Amino acid sequence: MRMIFKVSYYVRSNYENKQGKSPLMIRIFLNGEMLNVGSSGIYIDKKLWNNSTNRVKGRGSESLNLNAQLDNISNSLQMIFKKHEFDEDLTLDKIKSIFLGKNKVKTTFVEFYDKYLEDIKAQVGAGKSIALYHKYSAARNHFVNFLHVKYGRRDLMPSELTHLIIHDFEIYLKTVVSLRSNSATKTLKFFKTVVIFAQKCGVMTHDPFLNHHFHMEPVDRGFLTDEEIQRIMQKDFEIPRLEMVRDVFIFSCFCGLAYIDVAHLTQENIITLDNRPWIIINRQKTNVQSNIPLLEIPRMILDKYKGKIKENRLLPVLSNQKINAYLKEIADLCGIKKRLSYHVARHTFATMLLSKGVPIESVSKMLGHTNIKTTQIYARITNKKIEQDMMQVADKFDGFRNYFIN
Repeated sequence: MRMIFKVSYYVRSNYENKQGKSPLMIRIFLNGEMLNVGSSGIYIDKKLWNNSTNRVKGRGSESLNLNAQLDNISNSLQMIFKKHEFDEDLTLDKIKSIFLGKNKVKTTFVEFYDKYLEDIKAQVGAGKSIALYHKYSAARNHFVNFLHVKYGRRDLMPSELTHLIIHDFEIYLKTVVSLRSNSATKTLKFFKTVVIFAQKCGVMTHDPFLNHHFHMEPVDRGFLTDEEIQRIMQKDFEIPRLEMVRDVFIFSCFCGLAYIDVAHLTQENIITLDNRPWIIINRQKTNVQSNIPLLEIPRMILDKYKGKIKENRLLPVLSNQKINAYLKEIADLCGIKKRLSYHVARHTFATMLLSKGVPIESVSKMLGHTNIKTTQIYARITNKKIEQDMMQVADKFDGFRNYFIN
């Protein structure tokens, strides 16, 4: 005979917590028999409970969130039943025992996240970067602040993390924190990695990111033209700090290193291969090696500051914030209307090489990219390159001119 299993809930009306809310209790039924399982861990205003539908009334975010939590509990119980449906000794007590056993985990989600952060921190310098740690930490802090702003809480149980909360978290990142769309998406991706790990560890039995689609908007990555680079290089700066920032910026325009990698550049990263100097460095961001031939211009800049920098560093690198502020001054003094930041130098290097015919595979290796698709975002075609390419084929169209003139 086919067994019929059902889950329902009821309000424990004779008890209220300090917020005036009552606990929702779980009942399970098997072929007409009933057993009380205990508290669901969910507290509600009893006026909002609908006994006939077994749902919290309303369409607000709190009601939807509570109903989603109930769905998670019901799904967990139904999965236990289906797994043991054909066991000869299947009883309501057995289902209850398995359910309570699986739900003994008292670790909250933020506690689990903090443990994940500790594991990353322990691996810094051994396959993980400090930058990666900071990114996961930032996502965690944003989430805790979101819980406080939206729900007046600082933590939740793993079972409470629903699709709706993820949806609200994304909106919070874009509106309250004012992150750009891509930055919000990246934050959610870091957050999702922790959620996936929680599922693998058995801390979570559901996927709150199910049917959540990530969308990265195309970004116009700024770069400088050859003429703009020359303008900055030829400019005489009366203020020493501007000259210093200009030199470090131009250095990256001709080697493609990111700010953090230039800041950590030492003599050990300058290697001679076949009588030619190379920069060989593991990127701080990804720990992937970048191999870059050291051209004459960046070599001259290194020579200019040789022996003048402390701690074995090769270049006088200020904080990223200060450099970007000074680059705005440099742009104004050089009559450049583009928004200059240090990362524009890396974009300039990649675009300049690709426009001059350097194969994208070589550019990818120099940039230290793990995937050539990342390099393809730089594969823009400048007007100068289009002009050069068209001039190479211009004489091949001369034969058509006679037909037009006649």
